[in-house]
Amino acid sequence: INAEYMGIFHQSSQMKPANIPSQLPFFPGNSFTDPYKTKFNKTHVLDMKSGAQTESVKILEEKIDPELIKSLREGPPTKLEGVPPRPEEAENEGIPKQPPKWLKFDKQSLRFYGYFQEPVHESNVENFRIRKCVILYYLDDDTIHITEPRVENSGIPQGIFLKRHKVPKADGGIYTYKDLNIGMSFEVYGRVFRIVECDEFTEKFYADLGIKLNPKETYPDNLFETKRILMKTKIPPPDAAEVREYVEKKLKGGRPNKNLQQFLENDRKVLSFDIVWDDTSYDGGLKFFKMDFFLSDNTVEVREIREQNNGKDPYPKMLKRSKLPKEPVLTHCPGMKMKKDEFYEPPDLVLGTKIMIFSRPVSYTHLRAHETREDLVCRLLLEKKKKQ
Repeated sequence: INAEYMGIFHQSSQMKPANIPSQLPFFPGNSFTDPYKTKFNKTHVLDMKSGAQTESVKILEEKIDPELIKSLREGPPTKLEGVPPRPEEAENEGIPKQPPKWLKFDKQSLRFYGYFQEPVHESNVENFRIRKCVILYYLDDDTIHITEPRVENSGIPQGIFLKRHKVPKADGGIYTYKDLNIGMSFEVYGRVFRIVECDEFTEKFYADLGIKLNPKETYPDNLFETKRILMKTKIPPPDAAEVREYVEKKLKGGRPNKNLQQFLENDRKVLSFDIVWDDTSYDGGLKFFKMDFFLSDNTVEVREIREQNNGKDPYPKMLKRSKLPKEPVLTHCPGMKMKKDEFYEPPDLVLGTKIMIFSRPVSYTHLRAHETREDLVCRLLLEKKKKQ
């Protein structure tokens, strides 16, 4: 290829597309630029004027009817051909008379509560299980969403049971709100759900439509839930507290003081009584004692009133300080006692009554005015003879 041919080829490559011969095939490499083009900007519609965004109308073309313009210039036209007539009453066509379903029932859903029964194999506790569910029906697009509340330590993956979508019926079509009611069973992909109740909004919605709902039902008994409740309810045996207290004391642990309040309120407060015991043995007789009742712990102590030269061996106490049972139960060993003792309390100590101190009947006494102890003995003997 000589230099002259290259010059012609370079000159032809700078030609306008309109001047390109039509016989030249449009192959790759035969595209030529316009040498006379000086503006390379792109057309745009929006423009800025006085700091505001406006629409450029240079490139817009509007068809103008010269006859219509001529009739407008001559005066008010009597008839305009091609112009639609104005309606008699102005209507806002932007808002429809009947709003669509997605607008009328936006963010509104019907809530039903139900369950389905699941078989349980190879279990000695249950052969079926009741799984509770919440059924949501969205009114804007007729979709159904089913969730299962999570139960602690159930061992079952729970949560979203059915994602939101239109659920088809077994005989064709999809489920709508007219197909759902309390006390009915409906099938979802081979699994049957039973509706037992609904919320307050659902009741009002059906009442406004004039649809009567069936009465509410209850969930059937679930052996799994009953077992879980029994496991959480800790019922210790009757002697568990005593065993625990014994072990704590054996290990030098703390001892629970159940009567601490009584001790703080009645410490050093003692009820003192003069009592007499009519000993009916061979060398018996009337024997006088001093009984002290300690209010801090409801214990009793009985001390003898010693007399000089009475010919009896002195002993310090008839009963050491301890709780006095009303009807003592005597056994060979303390652990063999099955019956709990009932002890004397301050309301039981009334003047003029008798109490039993381990099968010894004693009565309260008090000296009258100007009465000695010998006179008291004579008076008690006379009262004893009168009763006989």
